Amino acid sequence: MKQSVAAWVRPEILAIGAYHVADATGYIKLDAMENPYRLPDSLAAELGRRLAEVAINRYPDPSGAGLKDELKRAFGIPDSAAVLLGNGSDEIITLISQAVARPGASVVAPEPSFVMYRMNALFSGLDYVGVPLKADFSLDLPAMLAAIAEHRPAVVYLAYPNNPTGNRFARSDVEAILDAAPGLVVIDEAYQAFADDSFMSLAGSVDKLLVMRTLSKLGLAGIRLGYAAGSAAWIAELDKLRPPYNVNVLTLAAARFALEQRAVFDGQAETLRSERAKLADALAGFAGVTVFPSEANFVTARVPDAPALFDALKQRKILIKTLHGSHPLLAHCLRFTVGTPDENSAVLAVLNDYFGL
Repeated sequence: MKQSVAAWVRPEILAIGAYHVADATGYIKLDAMENPYRLPDSLAAELGRRLAEVAINRYPDPSGAGLKDELKRAFGIPDSAAVLLGNGSDEIITLISQAVARPGASVVAPEPSFVMYRMNALFSGLDYVGVPLKADFSLDLPAMLAAIAEHRPAVVYLAYPNNPTGNRFARSDVEAILDAAPGLVVIDEAYQAFADDSFMSLAGSVDKLLVMRTLSKLGLAGIRLGYAAGSAAWIAELDKLRPPYNVNVLTLAAARFALEQRAVFDGQAETLRSERAKLADALAGFAGVTVFPSEANFVTARVPDAPALFDALKQRKILIKTLHGSHPLLAHCLRFTVGTPDENSAVLAVLNDYFGL
């Protein structure tokens, strides 16, 4: 007798939906925190030549073909830190979850935050404890410390700055959590290129600290390269779980090329920081709109009617991210990825019409 898929799949997986990515064809795409700038033509041509030389008939070097050392030099990763490469930060989160998934083990993270912390805990059978942020999206430090004391988590995740809120938690609060946590503390610095602080200088010297980053927000979302820096002991255990050829040869070559052109990407990040300030100021000028501080490449705002404004933008072929309904603290919140000056102007033109200005 033929049995249904439901007879074999775990009930907690049956109960959820797949990660949804909206079709952005024909839209100004401001929903996924991507760098809006393509490579200049001359660099794109050179990258094409580099990729054409790659031996795609061979498996990639599982140690990264020297890329780890190049990342260390480019981003000031301490000599004492070991580095792990991943197929995006998502894969590194998966490896962390698999490594600590003992019966009864738990993960603690503030909420709302990056959804994959919770999802990967579910996938690996870990207990997930979400600690609500304060109304202004700052950490509720007493609640976080109480959760750590009660649950003794194997992992604490802290996005620094936080996604989807955009703010950077107080460093002293993060330090208090790092001191209190019994297990691994993962500080996710995916948006570090747009922020004013980092914990990378402590990687390798604080045994339970893992600093995770990605090249996606810098302008290389399509190559899917994440990396983590931490103690050699933690990296060695995570490396056991890593598929042996998880970072492909084209990604390795593209990443090494991009590091040579670091000044181009740094210049784009500086432009986006400037545009972020302009966008935030403009949004704050509309009646009933509350703009939250951001050190990422997006701005989160609470508006009078998020579904209506989201639809108004979509009708004008502008795609942003609606956060409304994803968490009680995000009621009527929208997230605007910072685009080019022209893209941001297009957003504001729709808002001017919508608010009757």
